[in-house]
Amino acid sequence: MGRWRDRVRLEDGLKLDLNKLLRAGYGKMGLCCWNKIQWTFLATGEVIASGWLEMDLQYEDDARAVIRLGEITQTLRMRREPRQFGGGQWYFLCPSTGRLASVLWLPPGASRFASRQTWGRRVAYGSQFQTPHDRAVSRAQDIRMRLGGRKYISLMDGLTPPKPKGMHWRTYDRLIAKSEAYEMVTTFHLMRAVARLKRFAN
Repeated sequence: MGRWRDRVRLEDGLKLDLNKLLRAGYGKMGLCCWNKIQWTFLATGEVIASGWLEMDLQYEDDARAVIRLGEITQTLRMRREPRQFGGGQWYFLCPSTGRLASVLWLPPGASRFASRQTWGRRVAYGSQFQTPHDRAVSRAQDIRMRLGGRKYISLMDGLTPPKPKGMHWRTYDRLIAKSEAYEMVTTFHLMRAVARLKRFAN
């Protein structure tokens, strides 16, 4: 058990999600300039870290991103892989393993971003430390945040997140159903906890 507790929670570090960066407008073809990048606490929007990111995708055989974060300056190579039905998908090249990765992590105490595989058993996803109740809450909140933002993240206020513009109704209905299923799990575990407390009280 002691060895398990020594593992670092991956989500307590910083995450570079290339797909999200590209959707946010970083790295437009031919663009090469510094842009501010921030990491925020999901529930409150509080900024926990900030830095600068330069991304140049003009030449596919020499695409790269440079990130400056405090004392860290790191250059990351990127590659565009063809998709099965046309177009292409951008990936980071993990600076440690050389593997393609959509997401790179900077765990607490680390000095560079790298893929999840780089850190091995030194890190664990937050869900591995959570109870079934906590996991269900986190997953429901992730869905609600994706649909409606922080205003809808609470499971207690009874608000249903709206359908985001451009999302198909079928996708929206599927996500709402998943969120409701997770919320049912949280209710079940809360009811079990209350019943257990009542037994002890008697």
